[in-house]
Amino acid sequence: MTRILVTGGAGFIGSVLAEKLISNKENFVVIVDDLSTGSETKLPHHMPSDNWRFVKADVNEYRDIAEVMLGNKFDYVFHYAALVGVIRTQDNPVKVLRDIEGIKHVLNLCKSTGVKRVFFSSSSEVYGEPVELPQHEQTTPLNSKVPYAVVKNIGESFLRSYHQEFGLEYTIFRFFNTYGPNQSDDFVMSKFLFKALNDEDITIYGEGTQTRTFCYCDDNIDACLKAFYKNKVINDVINIGGEIEVTIIDLAQKIIDATNSKSKIVHLPPLKDGDMLRRCPDNTKMRVLLGRELTTIDEGIKKLLNSPQFQK
Repeated sequence: MTRILVTGGAGFIGSVLAEKLISNKENFVVIVDDLSTGSETKLPHHMPSDNWRFVKADVNEYRDIAEVMLGNKFDYVFHYAALVGVIRTQDNPVKVLRDIEGIKHVLNLCKSTGVKRVFFSSSSEVYGEPVELPQHEQTTPLNSKVPYAVVKNIGESFLRSYHQEFGLEYTIFRFFNTYGPNQSDDFVMSKFLFKALNDEDITIYGEGTQTRTFCYCDDNIDACLKAFYKNKVINDVINIGGEIEVTIIDLAQKIIDATNSKSKIVHLPPLKDGDMLRRCPDNTKMRVLLGRELTTIDEGIKKLLNSPQFQK
């Protein structure tokens, strides 16, 4: 049986990943989360517990994560634990920087316990304001100075360094905006949907002309699991995201139309930092891994509206 650790496994993307790993009975999955932003409701309680368990622990505290990793001897680690959310990370920059400790703890324990490969959730934030579009893994400079992006960039550097010095294999996933059922309402897609379904004003920062691409969670997880099961993207980095840009104001209007909402769009002052004007990945490597078309944003919104989370 393959023993797998998923940190941050009670968060949005981590919980979807953990559930799909658990569905393979050849895996035994330990989910670790401190529940500061994750939730026990996102754990796979509907699934038999013979090949998974949950441990409440903080990866930024060495004793917490050491007890888990030294007692289990994992084959693979998916390190997804992090403080997330634009407003939350802007309001708590020092707390964001603490995640560097978690990265160091996990990698030190990985090299000491025989972990074969570490999968790291990095972010499109590392690119900062784009100097080229689409943003390519090997040619686009990593130039953001926002603490969250700095932590992800440092994490990537740690992974490369541990591989160079200790031979610890890694895969870096640079996630662009991912959405899906059970995402908390402090992220743009779910926030807009909740507001629209309740006919509340939808607030956007600035003029709303900033663009994003959106990736449905199943596309994200399927690509990451292809890398895992097929031994692809070893000691390398891959963008995980959609390739169709949409402005935030157009997204708000699209959601209002899809929900027949009476919501109005209200403009707020632009964010001080971290709200890049454009973000669009070169997702060639992801599309090759998937071997299929990605979910369109209209399809994704329909799936969300049909999910229990958004049923009135």
